[in-house]
Amino acid sequence: MIILHGFAASNYYNLVKHVLLYKQLPFQENLLYAGSKELLAISPVGKVPAITTPEGLNISESSVICDFLEETYPDIQLYPENSGERAVVRQIMKIAELYFELPSRRFIPYAFSGTEAPEPVKVEIRQVLKRGITALSHLSQFSPWVAGEQFTMADIYVYYVNSIVSKFASSQLEWDVLAEIPGMTKWNESMSQSPIAQKIEADRLTNMPEFIKKVTAQIRASKAKQ
Repeated sequence: MIILHGFAASNYYNLVKHVLLYKQLPFQENLLYAGSKELLAISPVGKVPAITTPEGLNISESSVICDFLEETYPDIQLYPENSGERAVVRQIMKIAELYFELPSRRFIPYAFSGTEAPEPVKVEIRQVLKRGITALSHLSQFSPWVAGEQFTMADIYVYYVNSIVSKFASSQLEWDVLAEIPGMTKWNESMSQSPIAQKIEADRLTNMPEFIKKVTAQIRASKAKQ
């Protein structure tokens, strides 16, 4: 059986979990936090998520895990058959990660410490997000799914990327980032109503108090060293 390592407060963990549930693959969860010795033994850089395959192979990096699951368990497909269409799906995923998720993630330390990001940081992140908005507006179809008529890996990937954008970038910048992309808000709401997304959200909310406690302790420890 596949083992999914990580914690339910992580959007990337939930992304992989969604893929596992959508593909109807049996798996068990192993609660580990980023940087722990146990996770470092599985993930080379101690990042969440990671999986251990039934054969004992450890794999990290969410996009790598997703591709592995698609190639190993192809019965329920999440990529189009056509190579060009697959490339478009991967392009959407990569742009969402680089120009939406990663810049928005920079706001997380400010959010957890209860402070506002400096204006130069806001300006820089806003510029990166605008590039993502332009690209995703061009590539996304929402007819009804991100890449067209077929539900794909891009739908799962972008949905969990958006959770970081909505939570941190939109609040820090006072800017509804998703609303800038035609069709994104309606599609995002539709995704949130799926039984899989709702189960994952319930698990996330259950994990949040422990996660916040852990992050708060880390921030205090870091300040004490300064």
